[in-house]
Amino acid sequence: MADEPDPTERRQLTISERDLQGLAEELSRWLTCKVAADEPPRVHELTLPQGSGMSSASVLFDAEWSVGGRSEGGSFVARLAPSAADFPVFETYDLAKQYRVMEGVAAATDVPVPPLCWLETDESVLGTPFFVMRRIDGRVPADNPPYVFYGWLFDAEPTERALLTDNTLAVLAKIHAIPDPAARFPMLDGPGQALRRHVDWHRAWYRWALADDGYPIPLIERAFDWLDAHWPADPGPDVLSWGDSRPGNIIYDGFEPVGVLDWEMAGLGPRELDIAWIIFIHRFFQDLATRFEQPGLPDFLRRSDVVAKYEELTGYTVRDLDFYLVYAALRHGIVMARVKRRMIHFGEDTDTPDRDDYVMHRASLEALLDGTYDWT
Repeated sequence: MADEPDPTERRQLTISERDLQGLAEELSRWLTCKVAADEPPRVHELTLPQGSGMSSASVLFDAEWSVGGRSEGGSFVARLAPSAADFPVFETYDLAKQYRVMEGVAAATDVPVPPLCWLETDESVLGTPFFVMRRIDGRVPADNPPYVFYGWLFDAEPTERALLTDNTLAVLAKIHAIPDPAARFPMLDGPGQALRRHVDWHRAWYRWALADDGYPIPLIERAFDWLDAHWPADPGPDVLSWGDSRPGNIIYDGFEPVGVLDWEMAGLGPRELDIAWIIFIHRFFQDLATRFEQPGLPDFLRRSDVVAKYEELTGYTVRDLDFYLVYAALRHGIVMARVKRRMIHFGEDTDTPDRDDYVMHRASLEALLDGTYDWT
């Protein structure tokens, strides 16, 4: 079994529980060098968004300084990699790669990536690598509790949700239209077929996150076997895959995207990786609503609507979508199982005799594997 971080160190080391006053002072010292300020910048209004610390941690802050007597500053977001004591979801957090991907997207498209400011790879500054970007005002569909239960998107008119869908898929189409993505993003390239590399990476992640740690999940392993048995004969052209493509990673002004966030899962691969992910993640939430006998949003991000709109925007014919939907459910299953493993580690949950129950959407994944999932 892999070595585990000592849970007694969690409060001392977890980024999300960091002393914000101390962090403000550290950021002020660091910014002094970055902006050649007349005097140390004043860093204030530090806050931690809800959920910060599960994956990369985000810290919101304002900063003010002057250069040559001219006032500068603004509102910023610092994105910090978690430490081993956080029991992170992913094995590695390459913030430099994420930063470069966002730079490349901003240079090649008008996709509203947050304006990037600085990348810091020296861990001695804050104890972990981080980057800083400008803060964007707007609203984001909530994950917890999910937007299918209540909130601004739930309260919107069907036509407004349809507008949000169209605008969101337009963002996806622009990302996928970036020419020669392997040359533009060489840090994401590698030998062999991109789809095979993508799946192999997730298989290795599963082993690190669960199986090699003494927590194998039979359902996840069955799903990997299903993928091998149903591999697409022709995966089609590779594009830049956003990776975590969903409304919950977009800041909206009304129903218009103004900030596209969270590029840590970016890679190269077929377009269907992102198409299936945006469809499945909504169905994951919608199935939760159904389980709790709530209406949810059955009119939102429907499979047929997403495919039709994407094909209209791009002229591309979506292929082998059943394969990619199973893969999306598998990928999310690893996330959910790792989250449960994390909660057990910190004493927030208990183990179950049936490890397949680590996958919150177990029934959906089983139905997808059996070909019985109801998309109506």
